[in-house]
Amino acid sequence: MHPNSDNDFPQPQSGNDMPRFAGRGTMMRLPAAERPDGLDAAFIGIPLDIGASQRAGTRYGPRAIRADSVMIRPYNMATGAAPFDSLRVADLGDVPINTYNLHKSVQIIEDYYSELNAFPLVPLTLGGDHTLTLPILRALVKKHGPMGLIHVDAHTDTNDEMFGEKIAHGTTFRRAVEEGLLDVKRVIQIGQRAQGYDAGDFQWGVDQGFRLVPAEKCWYQSMAPLMEQVREQMGSGPVYLSYDIDSFDPAWAPGTGTPEVGGLTSIQGLEIVRGCRGLNLTGADLVEVSPPYDISGTTSQLAANILYEMLCVLPGVKYN
Repeated sequence: MHPNSDNDFPQPQSGNDMPRFAGRGTMMRLPAAERPDGLDAAFIGIPLDIGASQRAGTRYGPRAIRADSVMIRPYNMATGAAPFDSLRVADLGDVPINTYNLHKSVQIIEDYYSELNAFPLVPLTLGGDHTLTLPILRALVKKHGPMGLIHVDAHTDTNDEMFGEKIAHGTTFRRAVEEGLLDVKRVIQIGQRAQGYDAGDFQWGVDQGFRLVPAEKCWYQSMAPLMEQVREQMGSGPVYLSYDIDSFDPAWAPGTGTPEVGGLTSIQGLEIVRGCRGLNLTGADLVEVSPPYDISGTTSQLAANILYEMLCVLPGVKYN
């Protein structure tokens, strides 16, 4: 059997075989899979926006990310990563959330990812608002134990409640700590900025043991030295990578629900993800893409590329 055949290592549909504006509607035009059997990694969409507090529209995020992934080619020319020669990857489609009930959706997501625990695959999630990371962590912890966390975001998402609700996209990581899902000494938050509801808004996580690297500490800097420190902090334990598109400056990613000025550049984003190479990544997500606020597709194209870079740093990927 040829090592690059769809039966062995599934390949993205080539732009030389089918025009990029046609063909499969999956992430990177990979094969669509009904079941996770035999996969090492899978792209999964969660079209959720009922946990968002400001501008809605992230329910359209997964579809837009897939549509704007068509230009991504299989081989990473910068790093030498050859993910599709190394891992069996497919697109598992979307989680069937309940669009009228956030709590039911959270349970549906947890149940879906809990079922994936029976398989050796690493889930890469297309969001969807940041509420979705909580049920994913709940599921993965059943398999891997408490997680280290690399959280890239304009916000800390450690509010105690929002409009009196304990579950929302701004409470995710406080709930994760309270539920024992995180190894708090192996948590780093990168890119936080702008304003808070009170003077101590960024302090809660630090008090729990998080390392906080606000956006101002990233200005004019390469992220490579920071990621050397992150790899040392994370060690060999399980790590989850959660990447909010609003961590980028709105000049790079205007299509999001809660944009904040003074954010990261796309180059810094690549450095952060590429700096995760060698970590024991058990899952990752890219959240908060809201296509209605970016008709150019710049935001979803950046999101698709960040997700591809996540795939490239998963355990088991070969490098040329």
